[in-house]
Amino acid sequence: MQLSAPPYEERLTAPRTWWLTCFLVGVSMALILLPFGTLPLLGGLVGGTAVAAVVASSYGSIRIRVVGDSLIAGEAKIPVSALGEAEIMDQEEARAWRTYKANPRAFMLLRSYIPTALRVEVTDPQDPTPYLYLSTREPERLAAALKAARTQA
Repeated sequence: MQLSAPPYEERLTAPRTWWLTCFLVGVSMALILLPFGTLPLLGGLVGGTAVAAVVASSYGSIRIRVVGDSLIAGEAKIPVSALGEAEIMDQEEARAWRTYKANPRAFMLLRSYIPTALRVEVTDPQDPTPYLYLSTREPERLAAALKAARTQA
C-alpha cells in the first residue's frame, strides 16, 4: 500500500550565503589554531566548518506541511478546522506583520531571509493565538492546500 503524497510540503532551507559563512568560520578557526602547527590548523578548518554547517542545517530544517486535516508548521500541529482565512502577504506586507503589526501572542514561524509569508487566522475560541505567521516561498500554494484540506474535512 502506497501512501499518497501530502498536498503541500516545504522546507525552509538556509540561503546559499550561509554555507559560505560556514566555510569562513572554519577558516577563522584555522587561523586561530595556526600558531599550534599544521595539524591543529587542519582540525580547526574541518571542525569549525562542520560545527557551523550543523548549526546552519538545523536552523534550515524547519518544514511546513499540510497533511490530511492538519497543518504542521515546525513543531506545531494545528487541525485545519481551527483555522480561518489565509492572507497571502507580499514582501512589504510580510515585513509589516513581522515588525510593528505583530501580535505577541501570534505563532510566528519566521525566517527573515524569506521575503513572503502567509497569515492564517485561528478561529478556535479555546486557543489564545490570534493568527499564524508562516514564512513561505510559495504562499499561494500553501493557501490553496489549506483551502483544499478544509473542504475535504
